[in-house]
Amino acid sequence: MKQGSLGRVLSLRADSYMNDTPSLASPPPAKGRAGCFVVIFLVLAGGVWLWMNRPAPAAGGPPGGRGASRSATVAVTVGEVKQEDFEEWLSLSGTVTPLNVVVVRSRVDGQLDKVRFVEGQMVKAGDLLAEIDPRPFQVTLDQAKGQLSRDEALLLNARKDLDRYNALLKQDSIAKQQVDTQASLVLQYEAALESDRATVASAELQLSYTKVTAPLTGRVGLRQVDAGNMIRASDVNGLVIITQMDPIGLISAIPQERVAGIQQRLADGGPVLVEAVDKLMDKVLARGKLLTTDNQIDLTSGTLRLKAQLPNTDGLLFPNQFVVTRLLVETQPKAIVAPATAIQRGAKGGYAYVLQADNTVKLHDVVTGHTQGDRVLILEGLKPGDKVITMGVDRLREGSAVQVITPGKKPPTEIPQGDKPKGEGPRGKAAPLP
Repeated sequence: MKQGSLGRVLSLRADSYMNDTPSLASPPPAKGRAGCFVVIFLVLAGGVWLWMNRPAPAAGGPPGGRGASRSATVAVTVGEVKQEDFEEWLSLSGTVTPLNVVVVRSRVDGQLDKVRFVEGQMVKAGDLLAEIDPRPFQVTLDQAKGQLSRDEALLLNARKDLDRYNALLKQDSIAKQQVDTQASLVLQYEAALESDRATVASAELQLSYTKVTAPLTGRVGLRQVDAGNMIRASDVNGLVIITQMDPIGLISAIPQERVAGIQQRLADGGPVLVEAVDKLMDKVLARGKLLTTDNQIDLTSGTLRLKAQLPNTDGLLFPNQFVVTRLLVETQPKAIVAPATAIQRGAKGGYAYVLQADNTVKLHDVVTGHTQGDRVLILEGLKPGDKVITMGVDRLREGSAVQVITPGKKPPTEIPQGDKPKGEGPRGKAAPLP
């Protein structure tokens, strides 16, 4: 039954029933009430059926519109396929590690008189960090010097006696044994003098240790001991920790599948470039080079540890800081590169829409390689100079008319251009491959 006929029949039945229904003053019989319910049910069922089978609006136009166009020129942006050097970077997790860390300890026992550094400051090798009470060591040095002077005087007198004994021996006025005894005494004083000089040097060295200096250039940490405390060479914490900040190291781990390529780069002697990037991947903190690799692969993770060295003149890197390590794995000269947003994926693989001279698009099947940032390596399907669609791809089909716009500007109003190709999916969904 047609929709109009069904509606008229239901309407006539409802009018007939209403005319035959007694007034509200007298309640209808039970049979009449049951018929009323049947009629109301039929009216509602007919209305639902009519609503569900209402005519659909024309495709491509506003709901309920008449004569709306079934397709329009699509506003798109384009990018150019270029031939340039393509660098493949591998992103790894890394930890900043200082190349040298020194716990500064006193080399003698004594009272800490003065602290000459400020916590967190940069110091150079040889800078004075602290002073220990030098008086006990100065006394020891003076004693050693006194003993040295005494033995020098004794040696001088023994040598003069030996010269006199030798002169008497030539005159046969003294026994040879007495001359030999005096010569032995000179040798004893000479040995004692050497010992005294060593004692003086040791005392001077101990005295110099009362001035604690920086063993390397770096940043000092927090002070471990305050002035006035007794410190000893055996103290575990020491005075302060100095960390070398520039250059600084970077430890990361590379999957074992990529180890052969890195080892080959190192064997060739060329530098392997390394970048330290923050966790948001939007700022390069430092650039350096790979130093070496570990000698065994971690069985748990299947990775090999790498060590790199990076300059840190700006002080942006700190020990134990987590960063993203970008490692230059390979550079392909004169490679074909396209914008990554132009490449779409379908059941048959990758494809891209190429802009034609008549402002239509043509679908190209492409084979891609590695993706680096907003660029992708093209192995097959595109050539340098091709203009590929980067935005608006979801509304395109083979031969679709397009209008190129500048990114960031509001696209123009769509212009009717005839029927939309059959089989177009809903807006916002990627088009399937033909």
